[in-house]
Parts: sequence; C-alpha cells; structure tokens
Amino acid sequence: MATIEKPVVERRFEHLVLDFLAYLEFERGLSRNTLDAYRSDLLQFGRFLEERQVTALEAQPGDVADFLEALARGGTPSTGGGDAAPRPPASPATIHRKSACLRSFYRHLRRDGLLDTDPTATLSAPRRARKLPQVLTRGEIEKLLSQPRGTEPAALRDRALLELMYACGLRASEAIGLELLDVDIDEGVLRARGKGSKERVVPIGQAALRALRIYLERGRPALVKGSPEPHLFVNFRGGQLTRQGLYKIVRRHALTAGLADRMSPHTLRHTFATHLLAGGCDLRSVQEMLGHADVSTTQLYTHLSSERLKDVYFRAHPRATVRGQTP
Repeated sequence: MATIEKPVVERRFEHLVLDFLAYLEFERGLSRNTLDAYRSDLLQFGRFLEERQVTALEAQPGDVADFLEALARGGTPSTGGGDAAPRPPASPATIHRKSACLRSFYRHLRRDGLLDTDPTATLSAPRRARKLPQVLTRGEIEKLLSQPRGTEPAALRDRALLELMYACGLRASEAIGLELLDVDIDEGVLRARGKGSKERVVPIGQAALRALRIYLERGRPALVKGSPEPHLFVNFRGGQLTRQGLYKIVRRHALTAGLADRMSPHTLRHTFATHLLAGGCDLRSVQEMLGHADVSTTQLYTHLSSERLKDVYFRAHPRATVRGQTP
C-alpha cells in the first residue's frame, strides 16, 4: 500500500513545533503535562492556518486574532463548516493558555532568526477570571487526616501521605516524586521538586513527622519487601506510587470523611497556604514554601483569608449586623 505523504507545509510546521517543544523541555525544564498541552494547542493552530493556506511563518496578527476569536465563539473546530462536530465556546482560561502558548512559540521563532516580526506582539487575550479554590476548615482537615485507621502498611502510608501533603503544601507530582533522600527527619525538613525542576526546602510539622516515622518503621518495609525502591511513597507492590494511585487514596478518604464533593489532592495545598496566612504567616514565606515564582500567585490566598476574617467578624462582633438583617 502506498504511503500518503504529508504536504510540505504541514511537515515544516511539525518540525517547528518539535523544535520549540524540545527547547521548552531541555532548556526551560517544563513538565510533560505542559508540553502535551502546548503541542495540542499548536497543532490546532496549525490546522487553522492550513485551511487558510497560510504557513506559521506567514501568519499575520489578524490570523492569530481570528483563531482565538473562533475558539471563543465555538461552533466547528475548523474555519470552514463541514461535518465536524460542533464544539462549545472555549473558556477565557483556555484562550488565555492558548494565547500564551502562541506568544512563546513566536518568540522562539524570532530568537532563531526565522521571523523579523512577531504576529502575537499586539495580541490581547481575555482576562482570566480567578476562581477562589476550595479550602477545608480546620475541623474538616482534622476529620480527613483521621480517616486512615489501623496499623496495616497501606493505612500507615495513607496517613503519612495526607499529613505530609497538608503539612508541606505539596503538589501531587511533588508528593509521588519524593525520594527517601529528600526527607531529613532529624532536621524536620524535606526537599520538593516543583515545576520547571525547581527545588525548595519546606519544614515538616510534628504531626506529619510522627506519621512519617511510623510509616518508615512499620509500613514502608512491609510494602517494598526489601526491594531497592528509592521513592518515599510506594504502592502495594512496592513500586513508586503513581499520580492515579495518589488520587484514589485522597478520594477514598475524602469520601469516608464526607468531603468527596469538596476536595481533590490539590485542595490540601490550597488549605495549607490559607491556614498559614490565617495563622499570621507572612506572604513571602508562604510563597517560598509553595514554590511560586511570582508572589501575585500566592496573593490569591489572601482573598480566602480575608473571607475567613469576615466570617469570624460577623459571627463575633456585637455590632456587625443590624437586628433582623444578615450580612
């Protein structure tokens, strides 16, 4: 059977995309999830340009703006009708991500000397609506952390995992990526590897340290059965715990705590940050412990803390409300 060869224009675009993704992976250290998202965004843009019979190097600001406008409008995935299934309008967050991807892509092409002008230079994307994340109360977090019961190895692992994620504000990928050498129990600190392979040192609270010691003494040895597994958290076969495995653990205990509709693994990170700020921790220290490159990202949690302060105020202050009215 004869092989159907791709058009030269399409092959050229794929080459540009692969070169860009290699740059992001090896020079900027972006995660696999981010690389996959960028690849998907660029291929979608490439199909849009192909219908217009325009190459990526020929694209004008109007082409980029029309692409983003088509996404916001919804309809069919391509520029011209056809039988393709209609799609809903893209959210502002999605359009923001795709426009950021295109900006980065064209900056890379300019750096490589392939373009003199950048078609995304004057691009304006819709502002992202910043949704406040779900956060557990102190009572809810206590209830969640008390769910892994018993002395079975898996229960000891689950207790240590939940305690550590809440104590240190770990992302799911950081928790499963922890190795034994990353944790210093004597000093009470751990080394987390965040986005872009950035490392940070985070203190470990006493409750998490206690759960971790018990897991390392009684739980982990029974799970690994002598195998030389370097990762801290392991599955029932003794291998590294996967992201899916961690998600199932968190969801299982959230369900028994009556919090299934309130949380995901990332909720523990949001709760960590909010509780620290509510307890008086300064913003820069929370930024450092979360591994945020920009303090504006951390400032999201100050809104959550202010909401908590308002709740306390209206419950406690005798003149906070007028009789017969609620705030």
